[in-house]
Amino acid sequence: GTAEDRLYSRFVVAVWDGTKYIEVSDPHYITNPEAVAPNTAAFNDPLTKKGLNIELNMLADAFDLGVKHVGTNIAFHQILGQGIDYQYDGKTYHFDKRVIEDYDRTISALSGKGMTVTAIILNGWNDATPDLIYPGTKKSSKAFYYLFNAATEAGFEQTKAIASFLAERYNGSNPDQGKISNWIIGNEINNQQWNYTGAWDLNSYVQAYQDAFRVFYTAIKSTSANDRVYFSLDYNWNAEIDNKLKYGGKNIMDTFNSIANAQGQMDWGLAYHPYPAPMTEPEFWDDAQTGWISNDFNSPVINFANLNVLTDYMSQAAFRSPTGDVRHIILTEEGFTAKSPTRGDIPQIQAAAFAYSYYLVDSNPYIDAYILSRQVDAPLEVRSGLAFGLWECDMNQGDTIVATKRRKIWQVFRDIDKKKYTLEATEFAKPIIGVNKWSDLIPNFRWRSME
Repeated sequence: GTAEDRLYSRFVVAVWDGTKYIEVSDPHYITNPEAVAPNTAAFNDPLTKKGLNIELNMLADAFDLGVKHVGTNIAFHQILGQGIDYQYDGKTYHFDKRVIEDYDRTISALSGKGMTVTAIILNGWNDATPDLIYPGTKKSSKAFYYLFNAATEAGFEQTKAIASFLAERYNGSNPDQGKISNWIIGNEINNQQWNYTGAWDLNSYVQAYQDAFRVFYTAIKSTSANDRVYFSLDYNWNAEIDNKLKYGGKNIMDTFNSIANAQGQMDWGLAYHPYPAPMTEPEFWDDAQTGWISNDFNSPVINFANLNVLTDYMSQAAFRSPTGDVRHIILTEEGFTAKSPTRGDIPQIQAAAFAYSYYLVDSNPYIDAYILSRQVDAPLEVRSGLAFGLWECDMNQGDTIVATKRRKIWQVFRDIDKKKYTLEATEFAKPIIGVNKWSDLIPNFRWRSME
């Protein structure tokens, strides 16, 4: 808790040859920052895996739906400012009171309802905070977000202070601020559109990302021992690779893990986005015909059609956590469109796709949460052919999200994790998918005995 602490330092073994020390090992970080955490409360593990990206003004609807997991974005580049002073390592940092209190309201509203909150930390471009961007990075019209900077002293110090501030503020001790339990550092890091720094080889890129990830990890785990920290991948497991700006998810994971093995392994987890391929059609069960899906580790894409490939890969000994467990996997962004470019409105198929996918996740012991995108259609997405919502939206409100009408998927979502109603709620989906019993389709189907 002082400028002298060594929590973030690297160490080497060295021998004294009579005149000087000679390094005889690679540098290695502290790997158990949770040992000093003041908050040792257990992780909030809900009864079911059902989650949703929700609209805050529709919290009552989310409560009616029985949402257990929820995601929220935090704009890393917009929280420094004025109004809240924070002492860290002998320096005073200033945070934007208005922005932070907006996050307080959101996070406390969600965690106060018993939902497990997952925060996605996103680093946008801000001319006022150049030290938060990796050195040498140029602003790009193709980039939504940028690589975090732990490479310069100023970047490292600011990133560390902001991460510590967030970890402390949302540790659950103040009900008016709320509790974040899962932290995702960046978004879909295998595509630099979301984590931009410029054309780099895979190893250099992952090393720079991991350096920043480790700062967040150390700040979070040294505050709340049982919080979980993740990186995020899209569904391109071995596809859309140029090894300059786009990398396969498998290669990212392999490289991240091997660097961590050498420099100090962490209890990192994976936040994955298994959308249908293509996203404009909700039926994932016929995605193999695209040529993008196979049932092995070389599959170009991993989505719900072959989700077992992901958990089989993560179950290998080489990828297990320091305690020997399969690492935490959460599905934090995926959805099924209710509109097809060729067939028009297909809300029944959307609902069937959700039912099938949820049962797959519910029956897979290695996936902790499934956060569906989204509660209400976003006009911006609808205009590009993607109507993911449980609710339709008013298309006359610009980009403002205003719910108008529930779809079939709303009732399926509400009832799917309830023993009394789940099979009845999903009966309609069987002829759509072409199956007589869910247990014929889904290994270890949770409700097998009730069919």
